Amino acid sequence: MNYSFEYIDIILLAMIAGFIFLRLRGILGRRTGREESFGSQFGRELAKKKSQKDEAKVGLDKFDDDAKDQFIEGAKIAYEKIIVAFAKGEKNILKPLLGKKIYKNFSDEIDKRNKENLKSELTFVGVKSAKIKNFEKKDNIYIFTVNFISEIITCKKDKNNKIVEGNPDIIKTANDVWKFSKNMWSTNPNWYLIETQV
Repeated sequence: MNYSFEYIDIILLAMIAGFIFLRLRGILGRRTGREESFGSQFGRELAKKKSQKDEAKVGLDKFDDDAKDQFIEGAKIAYEKIIVAFAKGEKNILKPLLGKKIYKNFSDEIDKRNKENLKSELTFVGVKSAKIKNFEKKDNIYIFTVNFISEIITCKKDKNNKIVEGNPDIIKTANDVWKFSKNMWSTNPNWYLIETQV
């Protein structure tokens, strides 16, 4: 009889141990060999995001020669487009290329010209040179200052088609210093003209 009681005790203890094991496994889960700690996974994700952000910053902060050449080519196109559009009074072309303040200045000058019945004529001969004069970074705003030397033929005529300014037969050399700005975190790829100096 004593042996049977011992066997019952062993069976009961085994059942209790099995019950506790099953409960713990249900609460804590079981290892499959593929899991990793949340802390290490989260740390790796943070490191990955930081690395991607740092790479983006390096790409934006350090303009290599190719990037500068591409910017200058784009700036030359914008320069010609803006000068020609301003002469023709085409505000719709100017608006997406200019910052708000300078657009208002250009727009007011076009309105003044129209009010005085003056017509501006311009032939763009070409850009002789375009050089980056300065680069500055203010937070996420990048500003390039570019010195353009170009050749144009320009004159203004009154309502009677009489020349009041300039000469339609002479090529004039223009020396302009323009500032272009861009928010480097913006999805819009455009640079905007924000300031002109002569």
